Amino acid sequence: MRKWLLPEAVEDVLPAEAARVEALRRVLLDHFRGRGYRLVQPPLVEFLESLLTGTGRDLDLLTFKTVDPQSGRMLGLRADTTPQVARIDAHLLNESGVTRLCYAGSVLRTQATGPGGTRQVLQIGAELYGHGSVAADREIVRMLLSALDAAGVRGLHVDVGHVGVYRALAQAAGLAGTGEGDDAELFVALRDKDAATVLDLTAALPEPARGALRALPNLYGPAAATLAAARDTLPQLPGVAAALEAMGVLAAAATGTVQVHVDLADLSGYHYYTGATFCVFAEDGRGAIVDCGRGGRYDGVGRAFGRARPATGFSLDLRRLAALADSSAPAPVILAPDVADPALAAAIAALRAEGEAVVIALPGEAAEGRRRLVAAGGAWHVEEN
Repeated sequence: MRKWLLPEAVEDVLPAEAARVEALRRVLLDHFRGRGYRLVQPPLVEFLESLLTGTGRDLDLLTFKTVDPQSGRMLGLRADTTPQVARIDAHLLNESGVTRLCYAGSVLRTQATGPGGTRQVLQIGAELYGHGSVAADREIVRMLLSALDAAGVRGLHVDVGHVGVYRALAQAAGLAGTGEGDDAELFVALRDKDAATVLDLTAALPEPARGALRALPNLYGPAAATLAAARDTLPQLPGVAAALEAMGVLAAAATGTVQVHVDLADLSGYHYYTGATFCVFAEDGRGAIVDCGRGGRYDGVGRAFGRARPATGFSLDLRRLAALADSSAPAPVILAPDVADPALAAAIAALRAEGEAVVIALPGEAAEGRRRLVAAGGAWHVEEN
């Protein structure tokens, strides 16, 4: 085996892409800061029990684990940053009221999520702690959409869901509503929109929960029409009514700038999220629909750290966003001669202050593909290729 090979789904980020990703990271962090979100930088590795607290088994399977030779305890390499930010909010900051935090950094996963994906994701996101109302979810959704707009990602489509719909209906039917116990098969069938299997699995359930669960796979589409159909079809349970109300608020927050759909059978992240969920998609240059950001409410994530605070937030994949964003190629580097001339030194300093990349030529360094600083008329000028 060649020594320079990398593991499957792990790759280097080369200069052109790295420049786009770094520029985008700066744009997004400035965008978050302008809305009061403070940057935190959790470590890449920490003790496993805190890294996986409250996240469900899905993140456990994605987490690389090893033994710490100093303590003998199990360590995990983070596969997602959100649990770490929850720990910082609950245990280190310990602030009263609302806390707004953001982050950016690499996460490492045991497997890639989706075809052509990477196991090392450059993740950026924002989290809001300490406020349990739908107004906090609305703030997060609006900031996600404005951040994608600032990043130059166009043609957005938002899907809104809420785990409370299934939970309330399952419990009304006498099921646990956990998706893991007596309702495990039903949960999978609904998640996969397998209407025939849902029909079979609900045959012995009481009404009105039976009819409502059977209706869920078909309750998806444009927000206004689908929510109206859901209100007409589903029973007036408190949990269902609250979920539909929250979905309506989030759909209204996005309507007018993007296409908004709701999906009453969207159970992705069910074992992690506790309320409204949302996912943003965009078209890539080949016409494919790409997942470019997701999030939702996950109250209680800090319980193990001593503070079961309300929480809502989102995360983005920086490399995926950089591939979707409208961005121009950086200007070619400027090559300057190695001459002891104060005027040349001043010209180089001025160009760098304007954001240009200027290289002072080494002996024999070629100028192909670069602009050059040349002397003309008693001054130094950039000569374009």
